[in-house]
Amino acid sequence: MQFFAPAIAAAVCIGVMVILLENKISPLDQPNERSLHSKPVPRSGGIAIMAGTLVAVLMVMSHFVAAWLAAILSALSFIDDRHSLSALIRLAVHFSAGATFLVLAGAPSSILVFLALLFAIVWLTNLFNFMDGSDGLAGGMAVIGFGTYGIAAILAGGNEIGFISLSVAAAAAGFLIFNFPPARIFMGDVGSIPLGFLAATIGVLGWTNGLWPISFPLVVFAPFILDATVTLFRRALRKERIWQAHRDHYYQRLVLSGWTHGRLAIAEYAIMLVCAVSAVTLTLVPRVGVVPISLGVALILVALMIMVDRRWRLFSRTDHA
Repeated sequence: MQFFAPAIAAAVCIGVMVILLENKISPLDQPNERSLHSKPVPRSGGIAIMAGTLVAVLMVMSHFVAAWLAAILSALSFIDDRHSLSALIRLAVHFSAGATFLVLAGAPSSILVFLALLFAIVWLTNLFNFMDGSDGLAGGMAVIGFGTYGIAAILAGGNEIGFISLSVAAAAAGFLIFNFPPARIFMGDVGSIPLGFLAATIGVLGWTNGLWPISFPLVVFAPFILDATVTLFRRALRKERIWQAHRDHYYQRLVLSGWTHGRLAIAEYAIMLVCAVSAVTLTLVPRVGVVPISLGVALILVALMIMVDRRWRLFSRTDHA
């Protein structure tokens, strides 16, 4: 049954997407000064991704607690879209979900490791949302990232985690059909928040089950992790309110300086694939290769970020000339 789960996940996602679009029941994301789009676009595509994922989980491992916690976060985000919950409430639920997962999954005995993993889970949950701002970007990261999880897990003998990961990737691929530039629908918080949570929790599960080193999920999702982390760190240094929406991310600056959403998506997919191949290599080489490979990926991404910074400075000077 688990072999068919990814195909079923994709089919369910596509079916729900068609219903959302044909019946026009999805709320619209209205453009504002921080948006990269110029016209209203439906923003609840994440509902379809979660529907496909949960059906697959029932087929593969119905007691997979991370998926059901992700569903709770998805429901919270759905409520937030309509009633604007405070950041404190959202973070409290995110931390509660992360702590619940760690306890039920067999919490590390060290309180420091527990807290480090908890903060990592909450951070990845939120940064996936921060990076969901350009057509095809978050959907592509989900396809490549969870696809990489699935391949690595199955190669290491973790079939259940592997097929659940492949199912998330397949559901995201179904969504991407409608989200690739020009996007007909956005993922929204209802999809990006649970996907970030699953990226973190499956990464932890793979590590605790000996399927991959702890650096593996960091390398897989490095394009999102570095962009979001560096951007928010720089905003904090400038004493800006890091929780407010903005257009300072590297991917946003590329679009604002002239790149199309399609060009950005293709370039980001290429970077994601490099990270995916590097991450899988981590699981195949002796431990001595973990540091050089991880460092190499980080240096490549930092070099690309420096290039974007230079482009942005030139664009800003020209724009204000």
